[in-house]
Formats: sequence, structure tokens, C-alpha cells
Amino acid sequence: MAPPPSPLRMAGPVLSTPEPARLAAFYAGLLGRLTLTAEEDWVKLGPPEGEGSPAFQRGPGFVPPEWPGATGRPRTTAHLDIGTDDLDAGAARAVERGARVAPHQPADDVRVCLDPAGHVFCLPTRT
Repeated sequence: MAPPPSPLRMAGPVLSTPEPARLAAFYAGLLGRLTLTAEEDWVKLGPPEGEGSPAFQRGPGFVPPEWPGATGRPRTTAHLDIGTDDLDAGAARAVERGARVAPHQPADDVRVCLDPAGHVFCLPTRT
């Protein structure tokens, strides 16, 4: 049975960061997207048809989460999954644009990375 229609739709995640334009440029290059909206404290990327798209807002006092977690630091409670067919090529593309591959990798079919602001994102081959 199909769910009833909804007037709501997922617009995309919003990530807090000290530098919205810098983080937006990272994800625009990683995902091959153009900037849709750019203001001093808010940048949104344009989505491909049928997809939500991330936005980036200035977050005063932003502290990056710790992966997989440590005492005294914010724990990762959400992350982005960015699918790839090739883990090595996907991770290399992310690193070329300023990401770091996380030291802790929980499985063989995913690469956990940290974006330039320290947000966790995963490159799974299963999506």
C-alpha cells in the first residue's frame, strides 16, 4: 500500500561550518554541482533532478564531531552517504579536494572521510 501524498519533501541536509563558502566549494567540486544560492552566512548547492542538495550555514562556535567518538568531544550523530562504484577513486577525489580519510574504517565496502570542516561523510559502494 502506497503512503498518502505529502506536501513535504526533503530539501537536503544543512551543515554548520565556520566558512560556508569554503565548505560549499568542497562539496560542489566533489559532487560536480553548481552553487544555487550564495550569501555571506548561507550557501546552497543546486541539485540534480530528483535529488535534495546540501546547504552550508555559518555556525558560530562550531566544533567538529569526533569519529568514531572520544570523551569530551561531540560525537557524530549524523553523516552524509555519497555513493561510489570505486572506493579508491572516490576517496582519492575527496582527498584531492581537501578531505581526509578517517583512521577508523568500520567495513570493507565503505570509506569514512572527514570534510575540510571536520564533518563525517561516507563513501559506500552499497547505496
